[in-house]
Amino acid sequence: MKNTKIVIVEDEAIVAKDLRNRLQKFGYIVSGVAASGLEAINKCLEFCPDLVLMDIRLKGQIDGIEAAHEIHKHLDIPIIFLTAYADDKTLARAKITEPFGYLLKPFKERELQINIEIALTKHKLEQQLKTHQKWLSTLLNSISDGVISSDFEELVTFMNPVAESLTGWKIEEACGRNSSEIFNIAHGETHEPVESPLKKVLQGGNIVGLPAETILISRNGAEIPIDDSAAPLKDDQDRITGAVLIFRDITERKQAIEARQKQVEQEQLVAQLAEINQLKNEFLNLLSHELRSPLINMKVMIQMLQMSIASEENQRYLEMLEIECDREMALINDLLDLQRLESQSRPMLTPDVLVLEQWLPWVIEPFQVRVQEHQQTLQLNLPANLPSLLSDATSLERILAELLNNACKYTPSGGEIILSIDHNPSEIPPKTIITIRNSLEIPTAELTRIFDKFYRLPNADIWNQGGTGLGLSIVQKLVEQLQGIIQVESSDGWTTFRIILTDLVATAN
Repeated sequence: MKNTKIVIVEDEAIVAKDLRNRLQKFGYIVSGVAASGLEAINKCLEFCPDLVLMDIRLKGQIDGIEAAHEIHKHLDIPIIFLTAYADDKTLARAKITEPFGYLLKPFKERELQINIEIALTKHKLEQQLKTHQKWLSTLLNSISDGVISSDFEELVTFMNPVAESLTGWKIEEACGRNSSEIFNIAHGETHEPVESPLKKVLQGGNIVGLPAETILISRNGAEIPIDDSAAPLKDDQDRITGAVLIFRDITERKQAIEARQKQVEQEQLVAQLAEINQLKNEFLNLLSHELRSPLINMKVMIQMLQMSIASEENQRYLEMLEIECDREMALINDLLDLQRLESQSRPMLTPDVLVLEQWLPWVIEPFQVRVQEHQQTLQLNLPANLPSLLSDATSLERILAELLNNACKYTPSGGEIILSIDHNPSEIPPKTIITIRNSLEIPTAELTRIFDKFYRLPNADIWNQGGTGLGLSIVQKLVEQLQGIIQVESSDGWTTFRIILTDLVATAN
């Protein structure tokens, strides 16, 4: 090889000179000549030659074998020993340094040249192999998949860091163990063992994959869903020498698939609910037309009969029919109102400036006659300097009417109904609190259901009080649309409904 630099280590000057001449004759460059082991080390560190011809017996405390050992610590240089000694002890010591040649003196010129060329070629091939191995090792250690290789006996020969992490085994512990012990897999649902893909590859010689729902059971018992494939390793004669397994943790993939499946199911559910809601709306619209019209006609006919029939008993029956018609009409109206409130995602509200000192007496006026008939009292408590409230007058009037109607129905004779207002300007935004109290105590267990649809107090029939059981559900929806809060409590013989409101404009901002 041209421009090959060689260092000669020989303590006999005549032999060293002869070697120099022969090497130069071959076309090699002699970078330096050393007569001792220490000098040889220094020459190699100085010139970094391509090859060293090393005599074993040298002057000084360090012989050629020790010098070679020290050189290998710092430099990757092929060394050929030139010696007159071939005893077993010397040979055993020399083998430890992994020399590229061992020539016994005297040797022929052609033998020397052949050994040098073989050593240089072998070293070059080893360097290429080391480079490829380093490249392969870097590649396997940097990929995100786990890699395990085995020999033909299914014994582990390699694992990359990802495989170590997933299996819980370090490569130092795993190498030499059966791959099935390290790569412990089972079915995700049944937990039945799954045959190792490495074993299948070694038996069949084909690339194989894992069945669906396979989990890896790590050394600490953790279960990891995985996907993988295994392939055979073959030599130049196409004979199987082992197998390699590549696998990956698919936990995130499964979670993404499950999340997407849930999303699809939710979208389907939303579509189904929208369809059901549409059907409900169509049904209620039909109900409104088909039931309201006959009831209105029935009520008109009842009124006509009342005017034409003089019998007191007949009049009583007609009054009962009219009451039942009114009850059915109220139920239909409440159903339609509740359906409208529940289906409105963005309610159409008309903010009005309500001067509560004037507006509230107007709202409760229709109930004053009613409470007098039942020997009840209806009291309105308003604080001084009560500011106006910006709210939807129609919705708020319906809320108060429903609550006052319930209070009148369930308050016993001689009982009290109190409507009061409280305003707290220090809060941001300021809040207006409307409280309606009546002298009736409701069991605590019933309070949790009081806003449910069609719910009525257990003793409502005993009190002979009718109703649809939808009034408080409508109240709750209306309060929510006004962006307020409604609360209820009952103790010490009193039931209190508390409505907390803010100005609609302030809430929107």
